[in-house]
Amino acid sequence: MRIVIQRVTGAELRISGELISAIGPGMMVLVGVETGDTDADMEWIAEKLVGLRIFNDDGGVMNRSVIEVDGEIMAVSQFTLTASTRKGKRPSYIRAEAPALASPMYDRFCLRLEQLIGRKVARGVFGADMQISLTNDGPVTIIIDSRLRE
Repeated sequence: MRIVIQRVTGAELRISGELISAIGPGMMVLVGVETGDTDADMEWIAEKLVGLRIFNDDGGVMNRSVIEVDGEIMAVSQFTLTASTRKGKRPSYIRAEAPALASPMYDRFCLRLEQLIGRKVARGVFGADMQISLTNDGPVTIIIDSRLRE
């Protein structure tokens, strides 16, 4: 499982112009599920995400988690995070998990985040053509991959 986290002052997700989800200050998280990802991968990433200290403390140092700042999370499934660009110029998505398995894992990931932060997680619609507007705060952008465990 691979995620891209952006610290944001706000984000909105629309489908065909209709507002589906919106958050204030917090994290915009793009979620890619790869073939072979397990619930253990999902759990590790969820725990890592909510504990990540990327929000400023009173001294202006990134020392607080999304929980500590009472921030919001928007999680959006994005199979293109699994792209391989090793050969040629057209990305290969062969590592992306099949939708029948990826969609339930994405749902479990969002539910786990809700349990960990104690509030609703804004979501996209799995497989939909979505437009996301956000204001990256910092900018702060972090990539986490459950297979690297960095």
